[in-house]
Amino acid sequence: MNDYSQLERRLNYIFQNKQLIIEALTHKSYKKPYNNERLEFLGDAVLDLIVGEYLFTRFPNSNEGFLSKIRASLVNESGFTLLANSINLGKYIFLSPAEENNNGRNKPSLLSNAFEAIIGAIYLEAGLQKAKEIAVSLLEENYPKIDLQSLSKDYKTALQELTQATHGITPCYELLSSSGPDHKKEFEIAVLLDDTVIATAKGKSKKDAQQQAAQIALETLKK
Repeated sequence: MNDYSQLERRLNYIFQNKQLIIEALTHKSYKKPYNNERLEFLGDAVLDLIVGEYLFTRFPNSNEGFLSKIRASLVNESGFTLLANSINLGKYIFLSPAEENNNGRNKPSLLSNAFEAIIGAIYLEAGLQKAKEIAVSLLEENYPKIDLQSLSKDYKTALQELTQATHGITPCYELLSSSGPDHKKEFEIAVLLDDTVIATAKGKSKKDAQQQAAQIALETLKK
């Protein structure tokens, strides 16, 4: 089993019930009688509330539309993956050998889900206030500036501008697959440039997967 004591120190929270953190770190591929999907479900709702309250307090004169846009920029797979990476969460997840070999520790969907599960586990054991302290601390650490301009990273537009300048064409996006139940689908999108796949990514929505694929493509083309 992974030694998660360093993760607890990074979170500044020691679990009394060790089974909770083990469950939160267990991917379904690990083939145990438990996995982190239920805690992920709970953590998703808890984080939505925490970030919503945080923004409500931080921007007292802002309207609902502004708050919703800011929250949507933070409460998503990319945002939670960033927070997961900041605590090196991928290192501690329990995975099957096949998922390990498939670069599972670096998959945004897997990291995001595990982060939600950890927050769900903290909420269950220590309550909303403790979960809020940890989540807000990580938010402020990773987002030194929280505003629409800083958070609205439109990678699709940036990629289009780059490829028009360098190749004289624009990229197109193709749905490769969709999986999972209706309430929790995962989409895989490919970015094609001149009929050649230059990047693929998965996300909880087609839009999210497209943005992540565009981000990967940008990083690849700029090398």
